[in-house]
Amino acid sequence: MALLAFIFLLAFLPAESANSRHPPKSTISSPVFGPRQVYGLVGGSTIVKCFYPPTGVNKHDRKYWCRQSGGSCMTVVSSNGYVAPGFKGRISLTDHPEEENFQINISSLALADTGTYQCGVGVNGRGLSHKVTLNVSQGPPIPEAAELFYVKLHSTWTVTCGFGKDSIYLRKYLCKVEEGGCRSIIDNYEQVNNSYTGRVLLSLVGYEGSFSIMMTQMDWEDTGLYRCGAGEEGEKGASSRELDVFVYEDKKFPQLKSTVVGKTGSSATFECLYEPLRQSSTRTWAKWKPNGYTRIIANDGFVSLPYEGRVAMFENPNNRTVTVILNQLTLKDTAYYWCISSELKEQQSSAELTVVKGEPLLTGPKEVVAQLGSQVDLTCSYPCSYNSYEKYWCKWNMSGCSMVPAAAQRPLGPEATCSSANRTVVLSFAAVTEADDGWYWCGVKRNGVFGEVMAVKLSVTAGDDAKHNPELLDVDAPSHAELPDHAEIPNPADPGPGARGGAYSDSEVRSGAAPGSSDPGHGSNTLALVLGPVAALLLVIVTAFAIVKYRQMRRSDLVSIGSYRTNISMSDFESVKDYSASNSACVKESQETAIGGDEFITTTDTQESAAEAKKTKRSSKEDADLAYSTFLLTSGSIAQGSSGGDSPALDVSSSQDQV
Repeated sequence: MALLAFIFLLAFLPAESANSRHPPKSTISSPVFGPRQVYGLVGGSTIVKCFYPPTGVNKHDRKYWCRQSGGSCMTVVSSNGYVAPGFKGRISLTDHPEEENFQINISSLALADTGTYQCGVGVNGRGLSHKVTLNVSQGPPIPEAAELFYVKLHSTWTVTCGFGKDSIYLRKYLCKVEEGGCRSIIDNYEQVNNSYTGRVLLSLVGYEGSFSIMMTQMDWEDTGLYRCGAGEEGEKGASSRELDVFVYEDKKFPQLKSTVVGKTGSSATFECLYEPLRQSSTRTWAKWKPNGYTRIIANDGFVSLPYEGRVAMFENPNNRTVTVILNQLTLKDTAYYWCISSELKEQQSSAELTVVKGEPLLTGPKEVVAQLGSQVDLTCSYPCSYNSYEKYWCKWNMSGCSMVPAAAQRPLGPEATCSSANRTVVLSFAAVTEADDGWYWCGVKRNGVFGEVMAVKLSVTAGDDAKHNPELLDVDAPSHAELPDHAEIPNPADPGPGARGGAYSDSEVRSGAAPGSSDPGHGSNTLALVLGPVAALLLVIVTAFAIVKYRQMRRSDLVSIGSYRTNISMSDFESVKDYSASNSACVKESQETAIGGDEFITTTDTQESAAEAKKTKRSSKEDADLAYSTFLLTSGSIAQGSSGGDSPALDVSSSQDQV
């Protein structure tokens, strides 16, 4: 067991050693902070600035400066007015509670003043103190003391470094002093240490070679000594300065989320700090870049064009925050985003957004198109998990999203459940106007905190004529019940049965199957449905009409032949014979049936032929052939001077009438 415990401890040694360069929270026991080293010349002066937490007790408590001697620290000067002998007339202590620091001014320095001192709050030995080493030398050069920065935990550290015009074209950088050198953090060549990606920013300022650095989400391990510089260390023209940073905890300082996760198609919510008493301050939300940032939205009405309808700011004066909502998320939105204030630098903050694939919980139509003056409902459905949340609709604009009244579902009955309820919140327009065109957001809030949001684009179009709308029938065209009247009918006075009647079903009319439709296949099908039955009906009528006419012509021909048979001359017969020869093809075609003209070769009428004629059923074509054959037979009998009367011809005619 002892061996296993030893191996277990060894496994953690690399991790401890890796973190050894950052002071743990437990070692930062004193919230009072000041310089580590102070330098001065004999006969000169120096200033020591010490910071303390801005609590009510600290602001009114005793501040002091004492000299360490062995295990004790003898007071030199205090805010109560005490001054130790040997320092009277050349030392003073001034408290600046609004700036959370106090300063010690020492003049007429002597070599005997060299030593170790402490600046603190309260009584000696209480622990709220900081150790300072004072070095007094005979002459220059005097080392430049590090600039002090007293930074709240999770807030932002801001510093500006400048080295004159000679450094304009040199590399600008920030590094952290550690054992063995200075670890690079960021430079103006977009080189960023992986440990600081997304939370450190270097921006060039003006044209004098100056640059500013902002580091957000300051943590305990960020306490330490830094160096900002221009050029490369050791090279000609290079210069740098030291920055001493101390991180302390202020329990009243709001703790903001440093990571945000959102689903594709959904939204993400960020919080920014601001001071409501400073109305003139500019608040900007931006996308991080190593050497700058891209502005997305600001409280002055600015919104980046690609983000119109997607982003909005909501101020919350009660908790001194600004809520920023970004919706319609895509995987490309994964990045670091910054809240930037023009006045309180510590209120800058950053957060990393990670977008993952998923389905939003708020659902509904994302785009709605409506005609001017029409009635429109925008719907937004939510899951049971949002049932107790506050729901809202708002209209997006460049300066925010103005709340608009909406109707939610009725309260659940005693036996109803969330899963069976109609979980929908509706935004209704009785008659949309051009002013209603734009983006609308449906969202949820819980205890005043904004949650998920769904964006809907409402497009209001001008009211076109119905005939230009493919979904409506042409108002100038006849109704579907009148369309067949335009079909061709042989007798206009009697269009016949079925001349009126719909070729379009109700479903076709509702689906936009109108004459003149842009779909040619659909139009041809509709035309076929209209003309098909009419054409069939007309064919039947024409056929019946032709049969009647043929029968009338046949009877008329037979009677005429019988009445004027004695007046037909031989020349007339020859003319008929010639006509018969010239149309032999037609005759031949008409005699393809088994029943031919041979039936009427004999000139004597017999009962068998009459009976056979009565039993035989002929088509309309055969009736015409029979009439023509009878004509030829009768003409032949007349030419031969046969006497037998016209009984055969009349009998044949009589027989044909019975067929």
